[in-house]
Amino acid sequence: MSEVERTIEVDVPVSTAYNQWTQFETFPEFMEGVKEVKQLSESKLHWTAEIAGKTKQWDAAITQQEPDRRVAWRNVDGADNAGDVQFESVSDGRTRVKLHMVYDPEGVIENVGDALGVVSRRVEGDLERFKKFVESRGAATGAFRGEIQQPAPQGASNPER
Repeated sequence: MSEVERTIEVDVPVSTAYNQWTQFETFPEFMEGVKEVKQLSESKLHWTAEIAGKTKQWDAAITQQEPDRRVAWRNVDGADNAGDVQFESVSDGRTRVKLHMVYDPEGVIENVGDALGVVSRRVEGDLERFKKFVESRGAATGAFRGEIQQPAPQGASNPER
């Protein structure tokens, strides 16, 4: 398994940053390679993305969601991946967003890309684009303020640290 962790500060209140992150269907607007995210239920997402030149699809479960603090996920099918994003108020109008992800590259191309730091750079770019996305609006495009607490799927690794 490979791991990446990146942090960025955004010039919006913690509730705005968190609320925007919970709008999973907007991810293609700032995440490179993500073609579509469909929210199937309160805690299940279907992803379509282009990875190493191939279209891949998988389902993910939200395993923990705590308003203004944390969203954690774990794949339920497809390549192993899990992670969490944490939100911390730095000041009234500034938030630290910390993304932690573990994943298992598949095949030669993904493994070479991983060794060259492609995923780390992509995550860094995604966070920069999230920053521009949320700051340019000044408000979230929606919000989910409910809490989710569920065990990770069978055999899943725990992204918590």
